[in-house]
Amino acid sequence: MIQFLSIRNLALMEAVSLEFDQGFIAVTGETGAGKSILLGALALLAGNRMDKTVIRQGAEGCEVEAVVVLPDCEVVDQQLQEWGFPVCEDRQLLLFRGLYRNKGPKVRINGQLATVANLQELGSLWVDFHGPGEPQKLFDESWQLALLDLFADHAAELAAYRKEFEEWRQLQQQVKQLENQERLSPDELNFWKEQLGQMDVIDLSEEALQQLERDFSRLSQSDALAEKAGSLRDALIGDGGSAEQLGRYLNAARELGRMDDSLQSLADRLESVLIECNDLGEAYSDLLSDVEFSEEAAEEIRSQMDRWLSIKRKYGPSREQVLAKREEIAERIGNQTGVTAKVKKLRDQIEAEEVQLEKAAEKIRKNRVKAAHQLQKDSMELLAVLGFKKAKLQIEVYRDKHLTAQGNSLCRILFSPNAGQDLLPLNKIASSGELARVMLALKATLARVDATPVLVFDEVDANVGGEIARTVGLELARLGEKHQVFCITHLPQVAVTAASHLSVSKEMDDDHTVVQIRHLPLGSEERLDEIARMLGDRESKAARSHAQSLLAG
Repeated sequence: MIQFLSIRNLALMEAVSLEFDQGFIAVTGETGAGKSILLGALALLAGNRMDKTVIRQGAEGCEVEAVVVLPDCEVVDQQLQEWGFPVCEDRQLLLFRGLYRNKGPKVRINGQLATVANLQELGSLWVDFHGPGEPQKLFDESWQLALLDLFADHAAELAAYRKEFEEWRQLQQQVKQLENQERLSPDELNFWKEQLGQMDVIDLSEEALQQLERDFSRLSQSDALAEKAGSLRDALIGDGGSAEQLGRYLNAARELGRMDDSLQSLADRLESVLIECNDLGEAYSDLLSDVEFSEEAAEEIRSQMDRWLSIKRKYGPSREQVLAKREEIAERIGNQTGVTAKVKKLRDQIEAEEVQLEKAAEKIRKNRVKAAHQLQKDSMELLAVLGFKKAKLQIEVYRDKHLTAQGNSLCRILFSPNAGQDLLPLNKIASSGELARVMLALKATLARVDATPVLVFDEVDANVGGEIARTVGLELARLGEKHQVFCITHLPQVAVTAASHLSVSKEMDDDHTVVQIRHLPLGSEERLDEIARMLGDRESKAARSHAQSLLAG
């Protein structure tokens, strides 16, 4: 429940701090007095979107904060922990929201800065709003189904089914895409296969292409390379070459080393030079062998280079671009040749998953049928109390032609307000007053199983009066046994059943207008005055006598 609420500079209200108890809280006041400000404050804390026009004229900003005491903090604490927020202490959820003219909005949850989205998620856990437009929703069968699912309490089963259904639908989309993709003619398919074959004739690895380019370069310059490599080989290791001369010098150096040990290191260095000279000579000799290509080898190198140059001209100057094009062509061919097999595999998977979906949907349908019977029974009992002595209400669960995100079944509420009339959809038969009472019966029945601690009704008693109004008040009081119930009402029969009474008034002078909210203590003269006002005239003896009678009753 909301234990404490503070409102500052919201609409016409300057400041108010209120404390509340559990139970049914009636909110009354003249039309236009500003009763909706209280609901607006609660809506702000529940994360509803509002613009800066709600800020009181002349103020820099408006602020609303509350202490919400939760009967069970487990779900809220789990959500707070996921966000990294402090959990509730002593089951208290601390909420703050501020809107400002010249700076950004501010939201705090349990003292930590948060977002409006955070407020919205938490709002669904602690408060439920029921406004004047609610009865019109009953015309929508999808909304009727949502009501029934709420009563059936199978949210986890529905969520699991919808996840499987979405995966199943994605498989169907894949099949559709495969079947509708561009198909190649036999000639086009053969062309791309031929292009792929031409690419695969040569090795497209980086090492192989580097070797091909080196071989082609040597082949192109083979005569010049052979002449220079031969000259260098002969100069290094040929007759009378450097190696032969260094050999003679090395013998003399070794003799010097034997004569003087300190000169041995010079002989060793000269020996190293001789070894390097021989190695260089052999390397040039090997190069000479490498540039001496046979006619067959030379022709193969030229042919491979021609193919590589042709491929680069068609598909890109770089190896990476060529490989990307090759992968694209291979995928295109693979899609054409393997599409039938892929479609069959996907269809088999779709059929298998459809069987499982049908089972899950059937379980959900049976839950709905069972819940419909109970919701129908409970609502009929309440409708009888609300003045429908001979009315009939039927909640029909019927099969859908196809599997949908909702399962294989839908819901339709049928109603007959009077004996002898056929059951018809609500939009075919119900007047506004009848519709309001049907909505109240369904909402009150649902609230008995709903764990949301705070329920807010905005003129739920519209279009009813007399003894029925008294019954509506008693039903709201019964809801107050397990919930904290706020209800804006213009009916004294409803207001007198409340465990707490808030009066909203508007005060004006020449310069400004201010809205005030105050508690009317039970049994007080102020409450008697307010009930008499609602009856027509607080100064009238008859109205005050009637008010006393209602309060006593």
